[in-house]
Amino acid sequence: MLNKVRDWFGFGGLDQPLSAGHGHSHGDGGGHGHTHGLIDPSIAATERGVWAVKWSFAILAVTAAIQFAVVLVSGSVALLADMIHNVGDATTAIPLWIAFVLARRKPSKTFTYGLGRAEDLAGILIVLIILFSAVVAGYQAISRLLHPEPVQQLGWLAVAGVIGFIGNEAVAVFRIRVGRQMNSAALIADGYHARTDGITSLAVVLGAAGVWLGFPLADPIIGLLITVAIFGIVWQSSRAVVTRMLDGVDPAVVNELQHAAEHVPGINRVLETKARWLGHELHADVTIAVDDSLSLAEANKIAGLLDHELREHLPALAEANIRFSRSGKAASALTEAHAGHHHAPEPFLFEGKLAKGELQIVDTPEGERMQMMVSEHVQDLRAVVVIKRPGDRAETLPLLPSIRHHHNYTSQEAPAEPHEFDATLQLSAAGQIEELTFHMAEPEGHHH
Repeated sequence: MLNKVRDWFGFGGLDQPLSAGHGHSHGDGGGHGHTHGLIDPSIAATERGVWAVKWSFAILAVTAAIQFAVVLVSGSVALLADMIHNVGDATTAIPLWIAFVLARRKPSKTFTYGLGRAEDLAGILIVLIILFSAVVAGYQAISRLLHPEPVQQLGWLAVAGVIGFIGNEAVAVFRIRVGRQMNSAALIADGYHARTDGITSLAVVLGAAGVWLGFPLADPIIGLLITVAIFGIVWQSSRAVVTRMLDGVDPAVVNELQHAAEHVPGINRVLETKARWLGHELHADVTIAVDDSLSLAEANKIAGLLDHELREHLPALAEANIRFSRSGKAASALTEAHAGHHHAPEPFLFEGKLAKGELQIVDTPEGERMQMMVSEHVQDLRAVVVIKRPGDRAETLPLLPSIRHHHNYTSQEAPAEPHEFDATLQLSAAGQIEELTFHMAEPEGHHH
């Protein structure tokens, strides 16, 4: 029983997979999220999503029409505010549909990226519609507080509030059901938004009860509270729309781009990630550093694997521009200028009980570092490299996990010269300890 109540309010039932083909769960990075008061453009990207939005529009339009008829005979500003709220929610779909039709047009010589930005303009128009509805509702509520008028037909007023609840609840059930069939987190969230609006409609019934009990100001007070709720929607929606217009994205999207690169062997590090929305399509630019000695075919293979991983992690990704940086050579030249030389040994490939991956000496902006990349994340993994030096000396290099890439572990100091030595990689996790011995040797002709 408790689980059913939690699910009804939106605290349950959302643990189903919402991105096909990817078994990770990384918060909101793979989806668009949802802004209260706005229908996410990703919903309109599918025919079934458009169908769901159309029926939602029809149900809310009928609900608002019935409420408007009762407003005329009752004079209730609380019901007027709720009706305006429902009209606003219904009409937000219209400019979005127009924008989606424009976004489907092919790019031209003038609009080389297409007309996806039309959805941003639609977002601004939607915010203005909601703002207008809030101003009208607020004006009516304040006017009625200053100049009270009798509220009539209390029975019909209560019925209209219940109808508002039923209409929003019908939309909620419909959107949540279709959203789960589509695996659309946005449409499911929009369904719970409609359910919340239904509870707002019940506040009209509370206002009617207050008037019936001899407190006539209950009606405009409830209307004013609904107005405040609408202004909250305006604030939240405008922030989301303006952020997208300024090419802003959820930081989780950038984290997901970086995380996807960690699954691709051959990438030394991710130098830069950028992303922006063009309508409901995500465009990304990723700059990576790889071994400069790779052939063109090998580099193209890495790029293809990265493109696949990016689309697995972010299904909304429409285009990914992958660039290879020549910073590897630049960094080598810089290191040689300061330190005299750098000749990295071949990486040590390991596969133990606790982890598997590769250990190598790499160039970083801070200089040479010992770096370990594991193929899979291991909870609370600790790693230390112990290098045997002449005279029974031991050089100890703890490898610390990267903040941005939890598959990477890097030393804080550079390994001493020469880069030819016997060493032990010590791994520990979950109370287990493992030691893997290895030998690193500099390339032929670069011995000291």
